[in-house]
Amino acid sequence: MSKSTRTALVAALIAATLPATGAVAAATPMIPLQHSAVQPAPLPTDQCLAQLARHCYSPAQLQAAYNVNPLHAKGITGKGRTIVIVDSFGSPTVQHDLEVFDKQFGLPDTQVEVLKWGEVPPFDPTDDDQSGWAGESTLDVESAHAIAPGAKIVLVETGIAETDGPVGVPEMMSAINHLVDVGEGDVVSMSWGTGERHFPGYEVGDYTSLTTLRYAFQNAARHGVTLTASSGDGGGAQAGSGGFWPSSDPLVTAVGGTHLDLDNSGKRLTADSAWTGSGGYVSQVFDRPSFQNSVKSVVGAKRGTPDISMDADPDGGLWIYSSYDPAAPGWWLGGGTSQSSPLFAGVVALADQALGHRVGQIDNDIYRLNARHAKGIVDVTTGQTGSKGYPAVPGYDHATGVGTLDVAKFVDELR
Repeated sequence: MSKSTRTALVAALIAATLPATGAVAAATPMIPLQHSAVQPAPLPTDQCLAQLARHCYSPAQLQAAYNVNPLHAKGITGKGRTIVIVDSFGSPTVQHDLEVFDKQFGLPDTQVEVLKWGEVPPFDPTDDDQSGWAGESTLDVESAHAIAPGAKIVLVETGIAETDGPVGVPEMMSAINHLVDVGEGDVVSMSWGTGERHFPGYEVGDYTSLTTLRYAFQNAARHGVTLTASSGDGGGAQAGSGGFWPSSDPLVTAVGGTHLDLDNSGKRLTADSAWTGSGGYVSQVFDRPSFQNSVKSVVGAKRGTPDISMDADPDGGLWIYSSYDPAAPGWWLGGGTSQSSPLFAGVVALADQALGHRVGQIDNDIYRLNARHAKGIVDVTTGQTGSKGYPAVPGYDHATGVGTLDVAKFVDELR
């Protein structure tokens, strides 16, 4: 990685922490979150604060913070379940990098099954687009594995870079539909998205260029496959600006972002707060689904996002290892809702194993449990998203949805 490229990556990460303009077009437009400069080895949180002026976390800290350990102690690790990650291009070193990640943090290895869908070009580390997606793929795989280390992971690599609107989406939908048909995958995580307004016809109220792509989601719903997607890193926008797809689709669980303040052991020093970049929107395309009837006073007549939130602030990212760029192998900090979606996908894999069946469209359960004030749903009441976004308040809001999770309690309450 050249000095200029590394500087650009750091600048992009810093920008992701700043208040957004609120325009949907300014949110993450189906490109991966760029990461910070690499480190030779991961540091504990206190040293990160001293040397990098940022929080940084290991899998063990996130497992402790989200109360995952009681499940792991019972053998609930996602074993027998499959998490599907969908990204453009992928990473040629994803298996090796996961093994280094596992050795560092004492996690069991798992085989990453790579499905190349379409004409995936040979990897070129000097291509910024391919390199960025390699970072995204690595972040997705290692984040999901950190929560559900026993789950199988399938990484779908498509051959067209996703940028804005429908470019590249058809390949992604075709791949998801194929995996659903062959029974491969219990939960699918999509750490990308774009404003609904980028799809042709949006301005004249014709949404068919978007809705015709939903066939894969509809097929997943029929087969009980859970879909999760990043809610966006643009800080949200007030109603009337449109939603952020695919997280705006009612068949998809929109995963927003929080800031975690943990000590070296994973103990919270302060309550979780909304991450300033967490995307929250009101769809222009989709009506309010029935599972959001309990929060209709907030979302109105349309689909609102996010539904639930997990760690996404780059000031508190998970340590990630990558070597797809042979000039700069090493450790860097994740972040963005690109991190929170696969974290939540890991939770779904745990729930699937614990219950002995797929939980399917888990939004039905999230809002059901929230309505009865279940202990597995933890309200987030502090923090603010972008300058034209939303504050976190008691109850549902467009900053963090219903809040975050106590995973062990949440899984038990799903029974």
